[in-house]
Amino acid sequence: MSTMKCIVKAKPEPGGLEFQERPIPKAGPGQVVIKQKAVSICGTDLHIYNWDAWSQNRVSLPCILGHEFAGHVSDVGPNVNHVKEGDYVSGEGHLVCGVCQQCRTGMGHVCESWKGLGYDIDGAFCEYLLFPASGVVHNDPDVDPAMAAIQDPLGNAVHTVFAQDCVAKKVAVFGLGPVGALSVAVLRAIGADTIFAVGRRNQYRIDLAKACGAHHVIAGAEIDPVAYIMDHTDGKGVDVCLEISGNPKAFQNALDVVKDAGHISVIGTSNDKYEVDFAKDVVFKAVNIHGITGRMIWDTWYKMKGLFASGNLDVSKVITHRMPYADYEKGFEIMQSGNCGKVVLDL
Repeated sequence: MSTMKCIVKAKPEPGGLEFQERPIPKAGPGQVVIKQKAVSICGTDLHIYNWDAWSQNRVSLPCILGHEFAGHVSDVGPNVNHVKEGDYVSGEGHLVCGVCQQCRTGMGHVCESWKGLGYDIDGAFCEYLLFPASGVVHNDPDVDPAMAAIQDPLGNAVHTVFAQDCVAKKVAVFGLGPVGALSVAVLRAIGADTIFAVGRRNQYRIDLAKACGAHHVIAGAEIDPVAYIMDHTDGKGVDVCLEISGNPKAFQNALDVVKDAGHISVIGTSNDKYEVDFAKDVVFKAVNIHGITGRMIWDTWYKMKGLFASGNLDVSKVITHRMPYADYEKGFEIMQSGNCGKVVLDL
């Protein structure tokens, strides 16, 4: 076999995907080839599928999609000593330069010149992925390929949770998409005291947050989350808020329920402007606001490995749909509906 099947964004329009044949790559210096076992559809892939304004300004077509993956190394290029054929691996989808000041001071997740796998360059939705060996992460052989494949969004959740001390603390999670559900699972694994999970009206994801271990799940379209959380914390509020929804109203809710000198970690993004009374809600409350992007390279990956090894972290419930690789269109339709957690394609 000299060719492989790839899921390619081929046309500049909503949908526009094709199942194309491409040559199987050969590893060059500093590279490996990974025979994929499982890949997962990300919200970023859905943005590209819908061909929104961000995608139109960022992605050059044709482009192989995808950046969430797990597989086995099938080819190792010259000058690679830490990876060998047969290794069970995933990898960091933010490909960084390694030499800018951020990279050299442990802040590679905000590298000056990083490239995104699956949108800046061809991605992981292919049977054989050509990948820089420097970005490889070795997986425990006991971790299911579906769970290994979702370490990119799990890493977002771990980074968000671990940005503040959430152990034995009261924590509110705003936004119950896959990263929100994964954050609930991580909080449960590390021993958060009380977890409030706040969605809006998607009952599927509200139920998913409950299954992942939230103590209180609030449908914000029906119940005032601020009144509920304050009522269930004796009017004191929570120690930490995780704002994952990207909804300006949810960010205001987080400001309203976080206690004085509390912490808010923000990973959600919005095209809308935020109107914040900084004097009242931030300065006089001494609130700490922490912006989150991506995963800490490589600290977050070691934390994920430790969480899996502990046996305390169960993310299996977040993988709500699993189907053959060739059924990718069905996978994108399910993602579009919003009635899902993570959608995994098996190869």
